[in-house]
Amino acid sequence: MFKLKSKELSELIFEGVVTLTIVYLLYMGMLMILARLVSAPPVLLRQMPSLRSVVLIVDAFMSIYRDIFQWIAAIFAGVFTWWRLARRYKQMQLGHILDELHYIAAGNFDYRIDANNSGSYVDVVNSINTLVESTVEAMEEERKIEQSKDELITNVSHDIRTPLTSIIGYLGLIEAGQFETNEEATRYIHIAYTKALQMKVLVDDLFEYTRVRQPTTPLLLKTINLGHFLEQVAADYELESRKRNVEIEVFLKTDPLMVEVDVDKIARVFNNLISNALKYGHGATWIHIEAEKIGSEVVIAVKNNGERIPSKALEEVFGRFYRVENSRSKETGGTGLGLAIAQSIVALHGGYIYAESDEKETKFVLHLPLEQKGKKEEKANA
Repeated sequence: MFKLKSKELSELIFEGVVTLTIVYLLYMGMLMILARLVSAPPVLLRQMPSLRSVVLIVDAFMSIYRDIFQWIAAIFAGVFTWWRLARRYKQMQLGHILDELHYIAAGNFDYRIDANNSGSYVDVVNSINTLVESTVEAMEEERKIEQSKDELITNVSHDIRTPLTSIIGYLGLIEAGQFETNEEATRYIHIAYTKALQMKVLVDDLFEYTRVRQPTTPLLLKTINLGHFLEQVAADYELESRKRNVEIEVFLKTDPLMVEVDVDKIARVFNNLISNALKYGHGATWIHIEAEKIGSEVVIAVKNNGERIPSKALEEVFGRFYRVENSRSKETGGTGLGLAIAQSIVALHGGYIYAESDEKETKFVLHLPLEQKGKKEEKANA
């Protein structure tokens, strides 16, 4: 129930008394006018016998039923006064709501209007609170976007500055002739070239990440045999897996398994997942890629029996520039954008990806729809 302030309560009482007084005076005035018309009728009334007869009949009728008319007048006065007070009460309610809304608009976004004290405006107050919450959420999302942009600039600057400093340093040594042999100059050039390649990888990954983050990014859709596709992807890593003494195998629980995807983009997802397993799955002896059809989607798991990923890292592993190692060294390869790119590509296909890790195995699980319903197939540009 809406609580009135003492000043507002006084205003309501005063307005009620004034309204009742006005209605009473109107009633008494009507009786006095009628009595005057009967006792001393004006010339016009004397010239119109029929109208005078009506006045006399009304006067006689009111004299006989005076008590009834007084009760009717009292009831009317009460109803009219209640209507006036109810209207004024609602105006006060609305005034309080507006005051609280202005208080929120002044920057107090944690404050909410109490719907229990809003009387007949409960629905309005609930709508206002919902709108405020939506606005606060939008502001928070905007703040996160701005913070994300700042972090992106900071991380890119950090990752570009390190190799760029090396490139400038070694090329500066060559330009200044600060080398004793041609072999030493060649080594400087090789280091500068390697650092330049690192910068190119970062720029390429950053461009790819930005592109796949756009929900309007077109997909070149094609229906493929997922089993054959995964076997081909695994074969591409045969040489590297042998060097690391890791066996890569594909297991299909549903065969054949046909799925509609953008082949190049999905290949990028599995390349990132397998590369990560080889580089960061310390102690792993196998990588298993398992796929099966469940309902209207395909579930694919990329597993390895390497070192467990800490729980805290699992929560952030799909973040931009995130690496499980504390060092931002490029010796293990990668820019920290691989899994973020993979997540965005999977989302473009209407799916999702998550990671799990325990003492036995680490796995990245993808859920993809079998068909890309509602997505228009885009033709590749020549």
